[in-house]
Amino acid sequence: MDIAQSKILIGSPICQKPNILHEFLESLDRADKDDLHIEYLFVDDNTNEASKALLADFGQRNDNVKTIPGKQLNKYQCTEVSHYWNNELMNTVGEYKDRIIEYAIKNEFDYIFFIDSDLLINKRLIKHLLASGKDIVSEIFWTKWKPQSAPLPNVWLYDQYTLVPSQQAENLSESEKALRRLMFLSELQIPGLYKVGGLGACTLISRAALLKGVKFKQIENLRILKGEDRFFCVRAAALGLELFVDTRYPAYHIYRESDLEGVPEYIAKNE
Repeated sequence: MDIAQSKILIGSPICQKPNILHEFLESLDRADKDDLHIEYLFVDDNTNEASKALLADFGQRNDNVKTIPGKQLNKYQCTEVSHYWNNELMNTVGEYKDRIIEYAIKNEFDYIFFIDSDLLINKRLIKHLLASGKDIVSEIFWTKWKPQSAPLPNVWLYDQYTLVPSQQAENLSESEKALRRLMFLSELQIPGLYKVGGLGACTLISRAALLKGVKFKQIENLRILKGEDRFFCVRAAALGLELFVDTRYPAYHIYRESDLEGVPEYIAKNE
């Protein structure tokens, strides 16, 4: 398919602080959407009235924006240390994303671009991911999960968050694990397209993948994993779909309000 004819749904469940949400929406506005048919579907799970107002304003400034209400559980907490999730919240987000999938299938979209509401993207990213020709591909971003830790990616190789390449049942020493982990993370610093085992938060999914049955619903007999993105990736692999990460146009993660300091520099480099 000529990407200029693609019908794309940008989807996001949103429960976000206003200052971060403002930057996210501005980033979507800056994205190169020329010659693309773009529509938006947001699940408004905000309890902050200022955040609700920002979504409403975005809808007034852009055509084809649809917002549906969330459950507004008001149990999601973000601090300068971390984000705090429980199974109820993760399953609820999975439900929201599956509603977006159902809408995309029913309304004959060619792609969904799922993006978390604390991300900024390069203005070329959507067209770039479309040009990859992959059914499921994420753009990389790096996050310090703890304030003093090294940045780690939004992709992984196996299970919950394994970053060590290995063969099935391969017995590795701790030093070999550390070396292989370093090599994998170093590879992701090189611009390219790489096959991975897990991904999330900034992901383009084709209609072909949607029709095969990918979704985020919890897999009841798989209790060792947590998080809707894990269940999505397991289903995708079971359906014979490959997962890829692109590293040419990294997104920027405003994981903490202190990360807002880096927004001007990111925008300047990605315009």
